[in-house]
Amino acid sequence: MSKITLANLSHSYLDKQSLDSDWALKNINLDWKDGGAYALLGPSGCGKTTLLNIISGLLNPTKGKILFDGKDITSLSPVERNIAQIFQFPVIYDTMTVYDNLAFPLKNRGMSDGEIDTRVKEIAEMLELTNTLNNRAAGLTADGKQKISLGRGLVRANVNVIMFDEPLTVIDPHLKWILRSKLKELHQKINRTMIYVTHDQTEALTFADQVVVMHEGQIVQTGTPVELFEKPKHTFVGHFIGSPGMNILPCELNDGIAAIDGVKIETGSQIKKSNFTKTEIGIRPEFVSFSKDGIPVKVLKVSNTGRYKIIDTICKSGKIKVLSHSSQNIPTESTYLSFDKKFTYAYGDNWIIE
Repeated sequence: MSKITLANLSHSYLDKQSLDSDWALKNINLDWKDGGAYALLGPSGCGKTTLLNIISGLLNPTKGKILFDGKDITSLSPVERNIAQIFQFPVIYDTMTVYDNLAFPLKNRGMSDGEIDTRVKEIAEMLELTNTLNNRAAGLTADGKQKISLGRGLVRANVNVIMFDEPLTVIDPHLKWILRSKLKELHQKINRTMIYVTHDQTEALTFADQVVVMHEGQIVQTGTPVELFEKPKHTFVGHFIGSPGMNILPCELNDGIAAIDGVKIETGSQIKKSNFTKTEIGIRPEFVSFSKDGIPVKVLKVSNTGRYKIIDTICKSGKIKVLSHSSQNIPTESTYLSFDKKFTYAYGDNWIIE
């Protein structure tokens, strides 16, 4: 296992770069501790798979360095980096049994039959594959095959890092939760550095201790699931994480005071300057409530999701979603909204004002 450091990492698939958009990755700096569970989260095209392939050695970065435990491994091959990578689609040998699929990486490294048998059975038990060890892999379901793929990545005990590139994409929705929970359990048991790439916020937030949110080739925030939810450092994080996402509304900033439609808004930000091109207020629907005064709004729609109701309202500056308990009475027409100061933030040019 290794501590992983990415230093001033940038990458472009073009020979020459003249525009900001020519870069798939832009000045990435990260420190991942030995034994941690991490996730790279972002939409398609944000650069997360590119970053994973650079760490694994499948790509050489245009600029910057990768270090394992302080040692520069930027020029080393994937084999020399001693990593395990699990891909989006299962990579297995259909003609082999489940046992032989799991044993294959160990046989290639010259381990004894006794060591292989012990290790294979241990991993099979963790992944609940014991009863299928003698079955041919070709006859398994998609989730069974992906379990084998996961097992092949986990079976080697001495890897520096295990990396997962959207490993649950082909899995039926009702089985995703089971495998996600299993991965989290496995990490706690074997305590190896794991990096999980996904566009699914639920997968990232339930698996990782630290989540790296990427947007247009940049890291916009790194933090725990609670930190990302309660205090988004960038409006993209607020929008991307949460269901529904954060309300983002244009606001005026004057002498450190924020206002929406002329109504003063108290925020958790300390506003010391206001020379931004664009200023906004961000507040999650969970922290918005109906009140006797505040921002005047009109109720547009109420959606009942079971335990909660999602209420769509509109003010002069735009739409505001409210999340309330299903038992709460909802105004039918015009009303007012107030924001919880602790979770209300001001943003300048998309970044939180602190």
